[in-house]
Amino acid sequence: MVRRTKEEALETRHRILDAAEAVFHARGVARPSLADIAEAAGVTRGAIYWHFKNKSDVFAAMCDRVHLPVEALCDPERIARQEDPLGGIRDICAFVMRQTVVNPQWRRVFEIIFHKCEMVQDNGAIFERQRQSHQEGLIKMREHLRLAMERGQLPADLDLDLAVNAFHAAIGGVLAHWLFSPEDFDLDANAERLSDAFVDTLRLSPALRYGYVPRPVAKLDQELSTLCEQAKQQKALDTGDLVP
Repeated sequence: MVRRTKEEALETRHRILDAAEAVFHARGVARPSLADIAEAAGVTRGAIYWHFKNKSDVFAAMCDRVHLPVEALCDPERIARQEDPLGGIRDICAFVMRQTVVNPQWRRVFEIIFHKCEMVQDNGAIFERQRQSHQEGLIKMREHLRLAMERGQLPADLDLDLAVNAFHAAIGGVLAHWLFSPEDFDLDANAERLSDAFVDTLRLSPALRYGYVPRPVAKLDQELSTLCEQAKQQKALDTGDLVP
C-alpha cells in the first residue's frame, strides 16, 4: 500500500512538471502562477505545495530533468577516468546539441531557458537559480579543460578562464540560435562538426593564449555617427518628414 502511495506521488510530481513545462513554453515563465500550473496538471494547489515550495522550485525541478543527465556526463571524476578527456568533452557537446534536436523534452526546456524565461523582478528567484546553474556549469567545464591541459591535449599557456567562458558561450550561442531559427542550419547533421570547431578553437587559437596582444580596434565612432545620420535622413525622406 505504501509502495502504491509513493508511486502515485511520483506520478503526480511528474504530471506537475509536465504541466509546468507546457505552461512555461506556451506563456513564458513570468506570467503563469502555480494556480495555472495546477489547473493544467489537473491537481490542486495543495498538491503542488506538497512537492514544491514555490514556482522557482517547480522551474528548477523542470530544468533538472535536462540538467541532471548532462551533469552526470560532465562529472569530473567520470572525465578523469577517460584516456581522452578532450574527446570526451567534444562528445558531450555533440550529444547535447543532438538531443536538443531529437528529444522533444530537451528542446522545450531549452527553449524555455533561452527564449521564454523573462529576466524581470517577479522572476528574481528563478534568475538566481539560472545564475547558479550557469556558474556550476562553468566550474565543471573548467575542471574538464584543466584535465585536458594536464594531459597535453591543450596548450600549456592556454588562458583557462577565458577559454572556459568562450567555449561555454559558443555552445550556448549555437543552441540559442538554432532554437530561435532552426531553419538556418541543420544542427543534428552538424553537431560533431560544430563540436570539433569549438575544440579546435581551444587547441589552435593564439588569441586564447597568455601573452597574446590583439591589434587595436579600428576607430569607428565617426563613421558610425555619419551612417546613423544618413539613415535618419533617409527615413525622414521615406516618410515624407523631410523635403529633399
